[in-house]
Amino acid sequence: MIKSKNIKLLTVLAMVSAVGCTKLDEKLNSTLTNNQTATALGAQGVGLLLQAAYADLQVPFTNQDQLFSLEENTADESLVPTRGGDWDDNGVWRVLHNHTWNADHGQILSVFNNLNKMNFDATNVLAFSPSKQQAAEARFLRALSLYYLLDLYGQYPVRNPGDNLLNAPTVKSGAAAAQFIIDELTAIINDLPAKPDNAGKVGQAAAKTLLMKCYLNRGAWANRANPTFADADMQQVITLGTSIMNSGQYSYASEYFQNFDVTNGSSPENIFTWINNSGVSANNSGPQARWCMTLHYNQETDYNPNAGWNGFSTISDFYNSFGTTAQPMVGVSQFASGNISGLYADTAVDSRIGGRYYWGVTNFSGQKPGMMIGQQYNENKMPLQDRKKNPLAFDPTIASNMQETGSNLEVTGIRVEKYPPDFSSGSKYYEGPAGNDIVIMRYSDVVLMVAEAKLRAASPDNAGALALVNTLRAARKAAPLPSISLVNTSNIYDPNTLLTERGREMYWETVRRTDLVRFGVFTKPWQYKPTDDPKYLLFPIPNQALAANPNLTQNPGY
Repeated sequence: MIKSKNIKLLTVLAMVSAVGCTKLDEKLNSTLTNNQTATALGAQGVGLLLQAAYADLQVPFTNQDQLFSLEENTADESLVPTRGGDWDDNGVWRVLHNHTWNADHGQILSVFNNLNKMNFDATNVLAFSPSKQQAAEARFLRALSLYYLLDLYGQYPVRNPGDNLLNAPTVKSGAAAAQFIIDELTAIINDLPAKPDNAGKVGQAAAKTLLMKCYLNRGAWANRANPTFADADMQQVITLGTSIMNSGQYSYASEYFQNFDVTNGSSPENIFTWINNSGVSANNSGPQARWCMTLHYNQETDYNPNAGWNGFSTISDFYNSFGTTAQPMVGVSQFASGNISGLYADTAVDSRIGGRYYWGVTNFSGQKPGMMIGQQYNENKMPLQDRKKNPLAFDPTIASNMQETGSNLEVTGIRVEKYPPDFSSGSKYYEGPAGNDIVIMRYSDVVLMVAEAKLRAASPDNAGALALVNTLRAARKAAPLPSISLVNTSNIYDPNTLLTERGREMYWETVRRTDLVRFGVFTKPWQYKPTDDPKYLLFPIPNQALAANPNLTQNPGY
């Protein structure tokens, strides 16, 4: 049998086959050395290994039951009510929102496994003589997976290139785990391009953004129940963020939803994305889940034949955090061609809440991206109905136990269309895949992290933080805030706090749970979650993972 300590032989042979014929003078029971395998793969083969590590982004960052679910359904931005027989799944969605999960929860296991696949596939690249840039990209992808593993589970397994695969990987936790990620990112920044060819590849800004997240969350990782923030870490966040802001490479999009629509590959805000291509079946798991999971079954047209799965909603308290009571202007058609921003009489209405005609979407489907509340229409301006012929009018009231059984079960819950559907193919609509890129890192998050660090610094710069926030709000056509503070623990929707502003800007972008933990309010009651237990500040290590790796330790309380 031919053995390799670093990579399964089948993978090596597959890479060799993909890049051409290379003679391997191997005998029975001999071993492939690193040098032999690297020579066999060649530069192109190493590139394919790196491509495989990039491909690992797809499932955890695009599927509705992956990182999105653990970050959003466990927070106050999203919940999935059981609607009759739909979306029950033995209660897996409801237990996430009301914080009653356990170590056998399928999504918790799946996310752990998928992040570790990226972790180990990226490590594989480092074993086969990659170029400096290839190594830097692989180390970034590994650091990204480790960041989420540490944030969600409090520990992560890690291998070094050349480790014996027969041995269980070592496990890092606590301060050592955070420092390892920080050291990795610090070491690779100069080996990455100042700006990559496209937002789907790693550049210096992506590494700096992830490094900012590490410094900002390090105090919360050390003590999730009572986070503290070292001034040195906050200064690092400010320095890194300022370098991105001053680079001239990024700016605010003219319209908020341009960051998420089918043309978002050219968004001036998106720093790092998972790239999708409209109509390419190889990208099967894609952004269509972002709208299918929330839209009603009947929000369909000839262009949109399989519109919705009628599940994900947001809660009314979060919707109200936008603080608008504005009504459409009298006499102005909601379908006026191209009228994206001028729909409301109150010009200070925050554009991020949506509800505006959006060219390329509304004219094909009647849908207006953002928060969907009240009566819905099709592209012909006709009011839609649910399957029982009742008005399809989304009602913010959801059953207290999140189990809908009444005649209105199909329409409860405010829906959220953060990613406007891809209608770019005209009459041939692809339910999936679509052309929208999935946003992983965005410029406005950088700005808000700098503002947060200014507020958390040993000598707080409230004026500087407020200026950054109000510049962002001006870009979103929202009125300036009179003042800014970090959080009001008695009211997590206080409009003049950074936590609320982060919610308004970053909703449904897979950051809310992390934010609530860092701001010290994750265990506070909110709608449909009346009580909590501090153990839920961390997810459990899945029981299957514990059985496979004795170096892992179950988190307290599970």
